[in-house]
Amino acid sequence: MRSLFGLLLVAVLCAGCGRRVTPVEDGNRRQILHLGNFADPSDLDPHTNRGVPESRILNALFEGLATLDPNTLEPIPGAAERWEVSEQATRWRFFLRKDAKWSNGDPITAEDWVWSVQRMLTPTVASDYANMTFAIVNALEYQTGKLKDFSQVGVKALDRHTLEFTLKQPTPGFASICTIYVLFPVHRPTLEKFGGDQRPYTSWTRAGNHVSNGPFMLKDWRVSTVVSLVPNPHYHSAAQVRLKEIRFYPIESADTEERMFRAGQLHATAEVPLAKLDGYRKNDPGNLRITPYYGTYFIDVNTRRPPLNDPRVRRALALTVDRTALCELVTRGGQMPAYSFNFPGVGGYQLGGKIEGDANEARRLLAEAGFPGGQGFPKLEFLFNTSEAHRPIAEAVQQMWKKELGIDIALANQEWKVYLNARKTGDFSLARAGWIAFYPDPDQFASLLHSKSGNNYTGWGNADYDRLLEESQRTPTNDERFALLRQLDVIFAREVPLIPVYFYTRIFLLRPEVKGFPPNAQDFRRYRDIYLEAPAPAP
Repeated sequence: MRSLFGLLLVAVLCAGCGRRVTPVEDGNRRQILHLGNFADPSDLDPHTNRGVPESRILNALFEGLATLDPNTLEPIPGAAERWEVSEQATRWRFFLRKDAKWSNGDPITAEDWVWSVQRMLTPTVASDYANMTFAIVNALEYQTGKLKDFSQVGVKALDRHTLEFTLKQPTPGFASICTIYVLFPVHRPTLEKFGGDQRPYTSWTRAGNHVSNGPFMLKDWRVSTVVSLVPNPHYHSAAQVRLKEIRFYPIESADTEERMFRAGQLHATAEVPLAKLDGYRKNDPGNLRITPYYGTYFIDVNTRRPPLNDPRVRRALALTVDRTALCELVTRGGQMPAYSFNFPGVGGYQLGGKIEGDANEARRLLAEAGFPGGQGFPKLEFLFNTSEAHRPIAEAVQQMWKKELGIDIALANQEWKVYLNARKTGDFSLARAGWIAFYPDPDQFASLLHSKSGNNYTGWGNADYDRLLEESQRTPTNDERFALLRQLDVIFAREVPLIPVYFYTRIFLLRPEVKGFPPNAQDFRRYRDIYLEAPAPAP
């Protein structure tokens, strides 16, 4: 963090008066936005993105065929100026902007999008979010290696500026899927030059190499210090972009980030320290933002490891997490206790089942599994990424399990990239996790637990669950689809492959100088619309 402080604490002398100004004051004048951003991104490749710190940057660097209206969260034209949908919603035709160019000035064509989809689905790229595109004909078969001929996948360039997707089932929400970074385009010559066409994590994502199609492009990436973006002069709506630079600072400590905000070094934080939340409510509510957030905070359970392979043990653990106490006494940010993975009410959906029971049932289940009173239960480890927000939750849950079940759970925290790799490779027993919907639909939660989902790190799979989910994705009406999804809720509550804790709210600090930054339940930021407006001088 020393390099970060060195960067931000360099004061700027106010011309003509000798007064030192803060980075925020200087940024207001020069349209430089300073943002706290949790952690260093694991990479800046849209096809291998695995978390929120990366997605915030990627949404400024890239633009999908459609993007989101930040006020309504409805899909609106992005890199495509319009689209047409067949009557059955199985054929989608996108008409690209004819003036679209990459950040290096190359024209963007429909063939670029076809190649980008192929690259994303390439098995060796191992895109965690590839399952979001499995509505496309033969996308699943190609991504799993069953199909070798990509020409059989349902994406075609009809001409230089017309792209067509053929879907295997009616998918009215496909435009929303096209807003997700897994379907962002990537620049083929650049990836091939640096070996990124067949594998992830190559140097094409570094400053000086990176090519993108969004309103901003990569200027600098100094690990543990800053990711800096500047306007893309070749962006189709470059004249509408008002910011001259965005700087994302990887700050894993919420306390450090909050001090930097108070010192005028950040326009917005990624979070607020739990211990400071009540103080901001009382003394500085104008800078505090608490908004709904379509997401679930949960504990990943590695069902490959005994005794977590026993659903009785998983249910016992889930039943002894006092979610109400956590929300009221620990997080205190308006979060709702979660007894299901699926976010209730999303898209009008009503749950079909949830985790129910009490501590007495939990103790009975643990005894049935061979661990009466916790005797003989192995000492497992609860993993979380470094953050003041996650540690008190982990400590509270650790105490709950000790009190109610008599079991000892060790705690371990890891830096963001190490933590991500541990979850992906299955090197954990229990791990803190979160899932944010890309668009408001219950399938966004249910599909994570499909056995072939790249984000299902639990090792759990259930043939009935997969079958019902796949059937729901072929069903034309919401009534029929929701009926099938409710059966998945019942399976989830019985099997408990992960332990839901609470439904998120977004809690962060934001200065009033930041404009074009409306709150929304997906924390989506349309950076082309954001600008800074310095406050009027005090009389």
